[in-house]
Amino acid sequence: QVQLVESGGGLVQAGGSLRLSCAASVRTFRSYAMAWFRQAPGKEREFVATISWSGGSTLYADSVKGRFTISRDNAKNTVYLQMNSLKPEDTAVYYCAARRGIARSSGPEYDYWGQGTQVTVSS
Repeated sequence: QVQLVESGGGLVQAGGSLRLSCAASVRTFRSYAMAWFRQAPGKEREFVATISWSGGSTLYADSVKGRFTISRDNAKNTVYLQMNSLKPEDTAVYYCAARRGIARSSGPEYDYWGQGTQVTVSS
């Protein structure tokens, strides 16, 4: 069983930055690909970014490419999402997810999810 706890959300003005963290309670963290998804009010959950177990491979949604950076620290069992140049349309609840094996961009392929952290970007 993997427990994921996100933190770092909040209210920020457009153009600002936030750094989300997701701490995993599992001994074999390096066995898991990690990802960030988000869900805005009235919208479906959407993929944001994913990172391989080693951190050597990443993939981003087109909407965040060049503004967001996913990274991980396997020694700390933590994955991060650095969000720069934030826009009002980035407002959503952001979820961390984990799966064994290869990193994927499809939500149903992830087995473990955090409770989410709210990010609100004001215009």
